[in-house]
Formats: sequence, structure tokens, C-alpha cells
Amino acid sequence: MNDAPVALITGGGSGIGAAVARQLLDSGYRVTVTGRGQARLRDFAERMGHPKELQTVVGDASAFDDIQNAVDRTLEAYGRLDTVVANAGFATHDTVADGDPAGWTEMVLTNVLGPALLVRASVDALKETRGRIVLIGSVAGFVNTPGNVYGATKWAVTGLAENTRRQVTEFGIGVTLVAPGRVETPFWDGLGTLPPGRLLTADQIADSVVWAIRQPDGVDVNTVVVRPLGQPN
Repeated sequence: MNDAPVALITGGGSGIGAAVARQLLDSGYRVTVTGRGQARLRDFAERMGHPKELQTVVGDASAFDDIQNAVDRTLEAYGRLDTVVANAGFATHDTVADGDPAGWTEMVLTNVLGPALLVRASVDALKETRGRIVLIGSVAGFVNTPGNVYGATKWAVTGLAENTRRQVTEFGIGVTLVAPGRVETPFWDGLGTLPPGRLLTADQIADSVVWAIRQPDGVDVNTVVVRPLGQPN
């Protein structure tokens, strides 16, 4: 029987999610990666060489049936679930006073509802393994920025992480919020260009995620804020 630990990562076909998946696979984990784009998931699996320890599941992080399906398929394939990483999210890159509200609903549902749904779908399995929940937040969830609607969603994730911790710690489940600063990922695609200054890489953020996941039994790292040198806010 294979007792290797198991992780489920939403939005794992690219960026930070893909980097976390790669590092966990290299560490001996079995991994399920979800995402809305079948082609992106297929390309990721091909780049990884289609290892038997990896499965991809197409699904929307803001749809509970899709998230429950990903959890169920993970348990069917691997028999356990030790870690979930709520990574799926995006920004509309506009502001509350002059932005386009058409994109806000999807952003709020993905960024805020999505992590809550993942917790709900996975908590029973995580009780069995005394596992860990990782929420990918943002420095924008700690620092106010004029009109930033995306930042408001990440403030919600900051609160969700602590509210979740206060409930599930009695079950032996750890909760970690990892809040990156500027990272060179597809997050910036909507702007057409990367922001000025030094940026972190997705692998550097994945280092922090995997470090938190692999803490010894009984250790619960709750908040990790990671900025590139030179980012003042």
C-alpha cells in the first residue's frame, strides 16, 4: 500500500500552483491539480512527463460540485488527502470607482468563495490525516490600495484563513495563509506588461508553501508574507 502523502491544488496548471505541484511531486507526494482549462492541464501533465503520481481534473474553483468531484477523485485514486492548496484566483486590474463591474462577480466568486468551498469539500478527509489547508492570499490583503477591488477579495482571504484556523485547529488541521508580493506569473497578463522592479518567481513562492506544508507534526505556521526586496508596500 502506498502511504505517500497526497495534495490537491486548485488552479494548478500554471504559475504558483504548478510550481507547488512540481515541488511536491519531487518531494514524493501524489498530487491532484485542478483548473478550468483542459488544454493547460494537459500541457502541464505533458511537461511533467505524465507521472502516475499526478492526476488532473478539469473544474471551476467557484463551483462546489466541481470541487467536491476533485476531492472525491483524489480519494478514489490515492485513498487519502493530506493537503489542499487554494491557489485559483485572478485580478481584473481595475478599481471600484472607474472599473468594469462585469468582471467582478467571477473574480469575487473565484478568489473568495473558491477557497471556502475547498475547505468545506476537504475538511472531513483532512480530519482523518490531520492535514493542512493552504490559502494563497496576497500582500494586497494586508495593505490598502486606492480603489483596489482585487485587494478587497484578498482581505477576505486573510480573514477566511484565520476564521478557518480557529474552527479546524481542534480537529488537528493546520491552516497557512501564504501572501505573496509581486510575482512573475500569468497574474499580470491582463495588464499587457509586468510591473517595474524586482519580481519573485513562482518557484520562490512555492518554496514557502512547501516549507509550511512540511512542518513537523504539531507545528502550525499560520501566516507567511513574502515580498521581493525593493517592494515597499
